[in-house]
Amino acid sequence: MADMTENLNANSTSVSPLEGEGLRGDGTSKWYVVHTYSGYENKVKSNIEKMVEYRGMQDLIEKVVIPTEEIMELKNGQRKIKTRKLYPGYVVIKMIVNNETWYLVRNTEGVTGFVGHGSDPIPLSKEEVVRMGVEKMRIDLDVEVGDTIRVIGGPFEGQLGIVEEISPEKQIVKARVSMFGRDTPVELEFSQVGKIQ
Repeated sequence: MADMTENLNANSTSVSPLEGEGLRGDGTSKWYVVHTYSGYENKVKSNIEKMVEYRGMQDLIEKVVIPTEEIMELKNGQRKIKTRKLYPGYVVIKMIVNNETWYLVRNTEGVTGFVGHGSDPIPLSKEEVVRMGVEKMRIDLDVEVGDTIRVIGGPFEGQLGIVEEISPEKQIVKARVSMFGRDTPVELEFSQVGKIQ
């Protein structure tokens, strides 16, 4: 821990807030994007989390995320699931921006800056947060097993299906969709489903 503090203080490219600039942000927790050197995403995430814990700033910097997705590869007849970064060179942070948090994040080794105008970070909108897969929006879907649904997103968009199983925890519906004259079982996210009245 001590060496991280020394690195932060000894960082020759350290950037500090402008004199008399006052508090940044509006005092509410929002998601911000931080640009990093390529390949430094995990190190930046780890260093920020350690500094937050060391300084007791968990109420100001709540979560540090590297958006990823799982992909399946078929290699030598074996299926392997790999995780890959959706946005290489970027880390997403849920935080309350003030001079202290801005300074901590901005001066973490590997960080080149916040996405925004100059020293003013711009928060992500709720839609951007959901689209990036950083935070899922909970959806209450009013369907039951046996209901007919319309697929409103994804590769089966426009198709009708019959609900066979509902998983509220996973936000997934299993349904049978008619394709090419056959009933095909598919898994759909709640956001891809609309109920037919």
